[in-house]
Amino acid sequence: MTPKRRQRLTIALIIVLGTSLIVGLVMYALKQNINLFYSTTQIVNGEAPKDARIRVGGMVLKGTLERDSNSLHISFWITDTAQKIKVEYTGILPDLFREGQGIIAQGKLDANGVFQADEVLAKHDENYMPPEVSESMKKAQNPQQVPK
Repeated sequence: MTPKRRQRLTIALIIVLGTSLIVGLVMYALKQNINLFYSTTQIVNGEAPKDARIRVGGMVLKGTLERDSNSLHISFWITDTAQKIKVEYTGILPDLFREGQGIIAQGKLDANGVFQADEVLAKHDENYMPPEVSESMKKAQNPQQVPK
């Protein structure tokens, strides 16, 4: 192999290794920011990871909203019509939040199976349902339905 070819091969290998390193670091950084959506049925069945940031959606069950009078701590139950889970949140809820409302909460599932939300999102009008919530509720009503 001539010195010129060896130099070209070395440069090509350095470029390939550098590109691989950059792609690997970017994928590692993105992995830390991914938060997947789980239905309440999936969470109850143990499919959701504990202590990982996830999203959960469903309808707020009527009569389950409990507010702490001394702080901003709120707890409520959400359901996809098949299963329900308890959500705890500390903060100010969106103006559109109410019982019987479709919501999506972001946060972590603790060791006791309670979802510790750090963000709660409510739908913006009476006709809209977040696609993930709508799909999980349809699956809960028809469990034998095969996903597309």
